[in-house]
Amino acid sequence: MLASLVAASVRKLRPRFPQHRTLSTIQPGNGSPLSLEETSAEQRSWKDPGDRSVLLFPGQGSQFVGMGRGLLRYPNVGEMFEAAREILGYDLLSLCLNGPEEELSKTVHCQPAVFVTSLAAVEKLNHQNPKAIETCVAAAGFSVGEFAALVFSGAMTFAQALYAVKVRAEAMQRASDLVPSGMLSVAGKSQAQYKHACLLAKEHCRGLGVEEPVCAVATYLFPDGRVIAGHRQALDFLQQNARRLHFLRTKMLPVSGAFHTELMSGAVEPLKDVLRQLEVRRPEISVYSNVDGKRYMSEGHVRRQLTQQLTAPVKWEQTLHEMFERARGQRFPRVYEVGPGRQLGATLQRCNRKAFEGYAHVDPADDDEH
Repeated sequence: MLASLVAASVRKLRPRFPQHRTLSTIQPGNGSPLSLEETSAEQRSWKDPGDRSVLLFPGQGSQFVGMGRGLLRYPNVGEMFEAAREILGYDLLSLCLNGPEEELSKTVHCQPAVFVTSLAAVEKLNHQNPKAIETCVAAAGFSVGEFAALVFSGAMTFAQALYAVKVRAEAMQRASDLVPSGMLSVAGKSQAQYKHACLLAKEHCRGLGVEEPVCAVATYLFPDGRVIAGHRQALDFLQQNARRLHFLRTKMLPVSGAFHTELMSGAVEPLKDVLRQLEVRRPEISVYSNVDGKRYMSEGHVRRQLTQQLTAPVKWEQTLHEMFERARGQRFPRVYEVGPGRQLGATLQRCNRKAFEGYAHVDPADDDEH
């Protein structure tokens, strides 16, 4: 089933991809022109990290109506959205450009939209600054952004990864529809105890008659910055008691469910099944997993971690520390956030100000239009 859905799109795109580490990874067996051995040799010859680059791919919640408008002039982008139309069964480009916002924000649409738009932004970066692509040594993606990072690294093809994102988004939407739930962004004081706050929220839910309530840290963003997810009653409790819990700010996120908690357990098997069908290769550059902040080491590792990611918290803060750990006095690589929004840049600034000095955003909309 997977092969038949993506084969036509892959055949149509195959003749037109450039030989660089962007959309050439759509084709099986046609990844970066650098082999693993060549990459290692090149890294050994490059002593200065300041001559390298790192790419960060955003996740759900970064979308906005109009994203993609600034990308259509670049090579391959039109073909990407045409392939997305065939694989998804609807006009993703029109949804990105024109909305309506309510439809674009739905999990089932948003995840493919952010995935495709982020990889299209890589084409913009490659056109404006090809050295940033040629010298890229590492990538990481936030939640669904991890699929884009893996495509960029040569670990997956564009078409197959997009189909996996489609299955993932549909499964997560179904899981979200089962129970009123959501995600709450929290910035706390140093004395805030997030796990204890979640325990209190679950006790509150039990008092309301909620059986097996869920409330847990779903994302580690930056020091004293968390996303807590779970039953809606639990999140309401946290907002109402923010002051005594030492929360400085709370904000509900524009998502439909409690992602990266056990409430997503129903989405695990559908994603696991489609990942078994994918052709997965070892990434040709370092790609870091949301699950533990460590680099992917093998094909099996990719499949396991992507499945576990659905119900495990996103350890983004830990990922940034792992990526940007440096000896004193050593320069940092240039950092590009490719795709909608600047949230990943904001978290990098809070986690590592020195690394943030080399940050730039590759905007998927023209500056005068967004």
